[in-house]
Amino acid sequence: MYSMFDILFETPSYRPVYVISDSEMKELKKNQHQEELDEIKTQKVRLEEAFKAQLKHLEEREKEVKKELKVLSASKDK
Repeated sequence: MYSMFDILFETPSYRPVYVISDSEMKELKKNQHQEELDEIKTQKVRLEEAFKAQLKHLEEREKEVKKELKVLSASKDK
């Protein structure tokens, strides 16, 4: 069985450190921002498509309900 001291001393308590130049850092940030921008654009397209699909569904349902109301109103009048 392991004690807390065994776990503490067996696991390294550091993380690797990477040193990069300013130009590499600038390029890394540029790439990250471009990836984020691409993801935003992709999400916008998906949201717009989902909105259009939901709107179409609601419009179709509205037509059905109006049609059923007409039928019910017509049968009530008879």
